[in-house]
Amino acid sequence: MRNIILSILGVVLIAGALYFGNMIASGKEKRKPIPKKVVKTIYTDTVQNKVIPIIIPANGNLVAKRRVELYAEVQGIFKGGRKLFKPGQKYRRGETLIRIDAAEYFANVQSSKSNLYNSIAAIMPDLRLDFPEIYPKWQQYLSSFDMNKTTPKLPEMTSEKEKYFITGRNIVTNYYNVKNLEQRLTKYTISAPFSGILTEALVTEGSLIRNGQKLGAYIDDSVYEMEVALSKQYATLLKVGEKVALNNLDRTESFSGIVSRVNGSIDATTQTLTAYIEVKDDKLKEGMYLEANLNAKDEKNAIEVDRNLVMDNDQIFIVRDSVLDVIKVTPVYFSDTKAVLKDIPDGTIILSKSVPGAYAGMLVKPLTKDKKTASKKTE
Repeated sequence: MRNIILSILGVVLIAGALYFGNMIASGKEKRKPIPKKVVKTIYTDTVQNKVIPIIIPANGNLVAKRRVELYAEVQGIFKGGRKLFKPGQKYRRGETLIRIDAAEYFANVQSSKSNLYNSIAAIMPDLRLDFPEIYPKWQQYLSSFDMNKTTPKLPEMTSEKEKYFITGRNIVTNYYNVKNLEQRLTKYTISAPFSGILTEALVTEGSLIRNGQKLGAYIDDSVYEMEVALSKQYATLLKVGEKVALNNLDRTESFSGIVSRVNGSIDATTQTLTAYIEVKDDKLKEGMYLEANLNAKDEKNAIEVDRNLVMDNDQIFIVRDSVLDVIKVTPVYFSDTKAVLKDIPDGTIILSKSVPGAYAGMLVKPLTKDKKTASKKTE
């Protein structure tokens, strides 16, 4: 009897243990949560096609449009003038820049002029006897001959006999020898070809100047040019006369210029086109570094968006019924931060800011104008 009771108790205990074990195991099971649909809030814009000016950024250094490198064609001592030959010195047009001592050479010129005068004077008696009809004009020429002035042009010879007679006395040869010496005498004085400023001076007063020696540099400080290299794709866009906005690196000063010239050939090495921008301003100096924005053309029926909104396959995201979709676009121009696009219908809702991990079919919630304004004020 006792064994029977113990057997029954053992069975009951085992059954109870199994029951409570199942209850504990079932209590630990957790139901899997139902995933919620994530709806991202996005910034959008409504497309309104309009005229978009295509601005090409460029930069470069200013160079004087008119610049003269000064070289000596004669030899002599540099004589001082009214103004010091120093960098920064300004001159007016026609004013003397450099004067080289020409006393010795001037004496040679005067000697040659005297020989010419004597040659003409020697034939005057023959002209009176043999050519009385031409004697007066040669007499007039001899009377107007001034040793301190430039040699006047010889009288016009109207007959063959006159030409043979004058030429046979070496008068024509002597005349052109004198003119050659007078022409070289002018090289002892270098005058300013235009009003400007001396930017480089390599000689000082009293120094010996040799033939072919560089003396300095002279520029017109009223007009400058900036050379810029642009991609070949803009070759057909740039036009001479286009206005250009320029500014310094600090963007504290702005200037206005125009495209004065465009090179007719493209650099074969860099595949770039060279354009020249002319600018005038009293604040400018040669060598200044400026940034330019060239207005290449006006693109009609286009929009401008951030460059990172355009995907590699020339597609952009649009919003249709709170769902992202993609459409094909036609890029016209890319800058560092912006892109000009075409073939987007008016009224199309596009992203105004990129969305990380965006894909076609993503549920989105466009931010309303009121919320946009509130978020901007909060920022």
